[in-house]
Amino acid sequence: MTFIYAMEIFGVAVFAVSGALAAGRKSLDWLGVSVIAVVTALGGGTLRDLLLDNRPFFWIREPMSLYVILISTVATLIYVRYRKPPNNAILVADAFGLGLFTISGAQIAEHTVHSGIVIVLMGAITGAAGGMIRDVLLAEIPLVLRRSSLYATASIAGVIVYLLGVAIGWNHSVCALLGMAVIVLLRLASIYWGWTLPVFHLPHPDDDSQD
Repeated sequence: MTFIYAMEIFGVAVFAVSGALAAGRKSLDWLGVSVIAVVTALGGGTLRDLLLDNRPFFWIREPMSLYVILISTVATLIYVRYRKPPNNAILVADAFGLGLFTISGAQIAEHTVHSGIVIVLMGAITGAAGGMIRDVLLAEIPLVLRRSSLYATASIAGVIVYLLGVAIGWNHSVCALLGMAVIVLLRLASIYWGWTLPVFHLPHPDDDSQD
């Protein structure tokens, strides 16, 4: 099992848990929970493969992802039946999935393209798109668009750190772990300590007319 494949499988599991918990907060039935878990876990990687013209898509080429989603979803359903998950469980699970998927997506893109900015974009799409689809289906404002949320920003920062490490000549696995750590820590800092980006605000034209 390659390091990239292991990261992608673990990322699938974590995002499936995130999707199942989010669906549970909306009181969906078991089929609805499964659908949300699937789109959360597979959405980002599928969009990445579509843009990079990687056929067949990763979950068709490696059906193990589907079994991992099924097992993760069932395990989540069993767990929440007996224990209440922590209030931030969805956000924490999503943070780890974001880190895993972002870096694995960047590494996959490296085999197809050589432009650093494209690799950063593919990593961010892999990490964030599944959560965006999940939130849209659940009628929520996507995390990536919420005011001042360090989400896509964390993905971008993590891939940049990964690419800088590779450019220096460090071991790829070490760079990947470092990039993931940056993403997860930035995301958790945003959740627990309120780290944000500056807000860009323009006064509404009506405000001037009232002066």
